[in-house]
Amino acid sequence: MRRNTIRFSGALAAAAALSLGLAGCGGGGGGGTGGGSGAVTLAYIGAQTGDNAQLGINIYNGAKLAVDQYNKSNPKTKVTLKPYDTAGDPAIAPNQVNKAIQDKVVGVVGLPFSGESQAVQPTLEKAEIPNISPSATDPTLGKKGFKFFHRLVANDDAQGAADAKMMTDVYKAKKVYVVDDNQQYSLGIANIVFNTLKSGGTQVQRDKIDPKASDYSSTVNKIKAFNPDAIFYGGYYAEGGKLLKQMRDAGVTAKFQSDDGANDPNIIKTAGAKQAEGITLSCACQSVATSTVPKVKKFIDDYKAAFSVGQGTYSAEGFDSANAFLDAIKAGNTTGTKINDYLKTINVAGISKQIQFTPQGEVKANTIYQFQVLKGKLEFLGPTDKVELGKPM
Repeated sequence: MRRNTIRFSGALAAAAALSLGLAGCGGGGGGGTGGGSGAVTLAYIGAQTGDNAQLGINIYNGAKLAVDQYNKSNPKTKVTLKPYDTAGDPAIAPNQVNKAIQDKVVGVVGLPFSGESQAVQPTLEKAEIPNISPSATDPTLGKKGFKFFHRLVANDDAQGAADAKMMTDVYKAKKVYVVDDNQQYSLGIANIVFNTLKSGGTQVQRDKIDPKASDYSSTVNKIKAFNPDAIFYGGYYAEGGKLLKQMRDAGVTAKFQSDDGANDPNIIKTAGAKQAEGITLSCACQSVATSTVPKVKKFIDDYKAAFSVGQGTYSAEGFDSANAFLDAIKAGNTTGTKINDYLKTINVAGISKQIQFTPQGEVKANTIYQFQVLKGKLEFLGPTDKVELGKPM
């Protein structure tokens, strides 16, 4: 998926960081050679603090729940899950990966964001440490011949095509304005949407915003001049929410579609409930919140009991990623190379989807889902090809 997703208040971010830090202090253990006869260490590497912490916290909590449940089963090999905070920053991530290598971790849940994943994957390859990203969606990650890279979400080739489909098939848009914030993930998915629409004959224009800026009036004025039927925003919730508010306040009423970078209830808070009403957001993740499948319902209940909040975007993928590693360890694989060999053949039903990878590390399940803000809440609409606006599943 993305570089970032959610902006905490200072107090909440500090509390979450403290909680995560305490959770990671339970012991070292582990190692690339198995770390001893009865213990190994898995890492979560990704955002835990900073403006974009929430996605990482969702993933970490899912992974921690899986590991805690595994250890309670009194397994032959105990597992420690140790977090390494990147703040979602590609400049910080390499140092955290080096720390994990020094700690001899045998597998990595992460990295959540495409930019930091690109920055560290060669190092993880050299160290022969398998990693499963629950959310990094840059298509090129699966095209570089990496042998230890895996992800549990469909990439942006699939998501970009689905977003373009929303513009043309659902919104029936003849004119679309595409905006991105010029970051790696954002630019990539915006390019896919723009090129797909253009090749299909849709009138399309585009612009970029500076994620560090607070005033997007230049872009808003260009959108107003073009007078589009729909707008696609490639990027993250924090900037997308500000852009949406400024557009609506300026009288732009065009339909608004964005990606999983913006797929969080906090976009409603950032833009304002009135301004956000009716917008749609895609994700390579489905909502498990209303599932009637017994093991999924158990995950939802266990997650809330453990963390006093409901599961969020990519919590289930964090849980599934950790369980893929735990399945490998239960089967007697306690080194990075042996775990990686196991992941090549895994084929089990997870909470979020079937866990099975292609030789390139791509998950075989590649459905893209849509969500919509209705009456101030982010509701799940279902797969893109079955969407009915205003009718949550």
